[in-house]
Amino acid sequence: MNTVDDAAAMLTRTAAHVSGLTYVTFGLYLLLMVLTGLYFYKRSKNSVEDYLLGGRGLGSWVTALSAQASDMSGWLLMGLPGAVYLFGINQAWIAVGLLAGTWLNWLVVAPRLRVYTEETDSLTIPAFLNKRFRCPRNLIRILSALLTLFFFTIYAASGLVGTGKLFESMFGIDYTVAVLVGAGVMVIYTLLGGFLAVCWTDLFQGALMFFAIVVLPLVAMSTLEPGSVARAYEVKNVTLSALPPAESTGAALLAVFSLAAWGFGYFGQPHILVRFMGIKSVRLFPKATAIAIVWVIISLAGAVAIGLLAAPMYANLDRVTCENVFIYMIGDLFHPLIGGVFLAAILAAIMSTIDSQLLVSSSSLTEDFYVSLLRPKSQASEQLLVSRLSVVVITLIACALAFDRNSSIFELVTFAWGGFGAAFGPAILMGLYSRRSSWIPILVGMAAGTATLLVWKWFGLNSFLYEIVPGFVVNLIVTSALNYAFPQQNPEILAEFDDMVAKVKVK
Repeated sequence: MNTVDDAAAMLTRTAAHVSGLTYVTFGLYLLLMVLTGLYFYKRSKNSVEDYLLGGRGLGSWVTALSAQASDMSGWLLMGLPGAVYLFGINQAWIAVGLLAGTWLNWLVVAPRLRVYTEETDSLTIPAFLNKRFRCPRNLIRILSALLTLFFFTIYAASGLVGTGKLFESMFGIDYTVAVLVGAGVMVIYTLLGGFLAVCWTDLFQGALMFFAIVVLPLVAMSTLEPGSVARAYEVKNVTLSALPPAESTGAALLAVFSLAAWGFGYFGQPHILVRFMGIKSVRLFPKATAIAIVWVIISLAGAVAIGLLAAPMYANLDRVTCENVFIYMIGDLFHPLIGGVFLAAILAAIMSTIDSQLLVSSSSLTEDFYVSLLRPKSQASEQLLVSRLSVVVITLIACALAFDRNSSIFELVTFAWGGFGAAFGPAILMGLYSRRSSWIPILVGMAAGTATLLVWKWFGLNSFLYEIVPGFVVNLIVTSALNYAFPQQNPEILAEFDDMVAKVKVK
């Protein structure tokens, strides 16, 4: 494989590989997504619960693949391979942390959250936290909803950046137009089918992502000479050591911990947690967990392999263009028909997360602001209309943020993921496992964790330790300390907690 030094030339060459067959394959995929939204339209227009949680009737396969596809997003096929391409195998510690976080999330959070959200009749994470602790004046709900909207807008923008890069590379169209086209498709099927459309499209998308991320590195490996990866990184002056480069062993281990700390984020991601809320029964979780873990192990390994194998294939890509290596490899290695399938897998990865984020964000605007604060007696039809309008508004804001084509998918996701983990992670864990927690410790802890994350990021301290760590730790310490000063004394809340624990054990 010839080395390519000019990223612009690489984009032109990739677009040249696209043929009519590629367009047909890609177009069929987009049509399938829209038809799925139409199919579930009738099933999602009866009530807000049907639209936002699908009537709590998901099976194991849909829950598992939907959760993991919405979790990984375009970051899996573009962001992580790009980071490995630039910095080497040490970036695999991110994958290790994500695997550990995934497993703990399914094991520790999922069953109790499913039972407790039904017990409290909660459709969103902000609503659950507020009802769980009976917070006066909806303070927890309002703060949670604001944080959800802020971080999800940034998160959705990262996906639209990926869409823009994909369409620009594939069709040779203007980046801004590419962002708008991708956003339009996602909005259509999310508006039509709600939660069920999002989950079922995520099932298809998760399967497609899995296929692509397994096949591509195997084919790429067969084209390279032995030792070419090591030689490529030697030329780039990047070590292939498992430890990140540092002046001392202690600093290297701190860097490893910082990378693996991505796992802390899982406990606070609303677009993943809502899948647990929508499963039909707690009894389905063992099967769903097994499916999810197998998917994650293989997918993360494939993403790391793609980043490594790209090093000898393409030289001198910068921090932005390196996130296109998956696209470049497809253009160089596959027939246009198969290439269309794999390019659709990238869009699938992006869509599977953005659609979830749009739905969760619109649910927060509808349930946690409009219904809770403005129109508590509004009809279901009115609430559905507000929810759908919210999807459009949030998409437009995310598009505005994504129009800068120099934005890094990896950096945007890193910040948004850390924000959710620091703000919501300890609150969710305390809500599910701490009987003595009251609303004051939870509210103050969330605010303290978020403030710590923002200050850490603002002063550039994230260069040696990922901002999720201090944010998560401060939140947990503040909440734990205040639990002793303001213990839960409401007998109704204590009884409800005990009832939840009993139901989880029985089921």
